[in-house]
Amino acid sequence: MATTVRPKPSALETRDLGPAPEAQVARDLVKHGLMVLPVALLLGALGWGWAGVASVGYAYALILVNFAVAAALLGWAARISLGLLMGVCLFGFLIRMAAITAAVLLVRDQPWVAPVPLGVTLIVTHLGLLFWETKFVSASLAFPGLKPSAEEK
Repeated sequence: MATTVRPKPSALETRDLGPAPEAQVARDLVKHGLMVLPVALLLGALGWGWAGVASVGYAYALILVNFAVAAALLGWAARISLGLLMGVCLFGFLIRMAAITAAVLLVRDQPWVAPVPLGVTLIVTHLGLLFWETKFVSASLAFPGLKPSAEEK
């Protein structure tokens, strides 16, 4: 009896049906962001008063929503196909950065906005949280959602 050999599926046909760590990583990023938020708000208050506090808070809201949306989009795309996942990674990033830019441009002339703490918070916090999470995910695999299970070893 002849066996049928199926060709290896392409990245456009392959999908990830395993556990989705994206939501866990996003929750971890939000948790770490909220841990640092009081210090950032205090620095904003010391340097720019209430406008600094409002600007830092607005920047934090944009950052945490950005990470949550990224996780949701990546988790959704991985379940459909790896090709879609790659497209969502690239174009989702570009669209989310454009949305953050639009959100900043919409409020830039408001009296409660201080541009320096808003910009510094957006850049430093995005990069800081990503580097902080990278320490857990890629360097040590200490993040619980990403530890290999016994059957994967």
